[in-house]
Amino acid sequence: MKKNKLLTIMLIILVSITLIGVVALVVVTQLSKDGGANAEPTIDEIIEQSVDVPEISTNLNDRRYVKLSLKIQTDSKEAAEELTKRDFQIKDILVEVLSDMSSEDLQGTKGKELLTNALKAKFNGLMQNGEVQKVYITSFAVS
Repeated sequence: MKKNKLLTIMLIILVSITLIGVVALVVVTQLSKDGGANAEPTIDEIIEQSVDVPEISTNLNDRRYVKLSLKIQTDSKEAAEELTKRDFQIKDILVEVLSDMSSEDLQGTKGKELLTNALKAKFNGLMQNGEVQKVYITSFAVS
């Protein structure tokens, strides 16, 4: 009689542990599938949420000029649509920022990072719906 009772208790404990393990596995699987709030967007989402700025040429403050084109990544499709409508403002900001820079300011990785950070801050000042997450330089030439 005592052996049957001990066997029953052991089976209940074993089933309980197995059930808890299965529930934990399901919860972890669902959380990883959702990706949580910090999930990186897929390349298709990045493209959908990005705006291309065609090549623009403008003078620098040291009488040289720069030709560049950009891709601006936003945080949503709606933000990208807003940015597309603001293309004339984007170009104005580009000319304004670049006219205060010299060819030396734009040299190397640090120069390009300085430019993209300045543009990102200015572009975000325009945005009403969403924000600019990253500014990519897709072509660049100083003459």
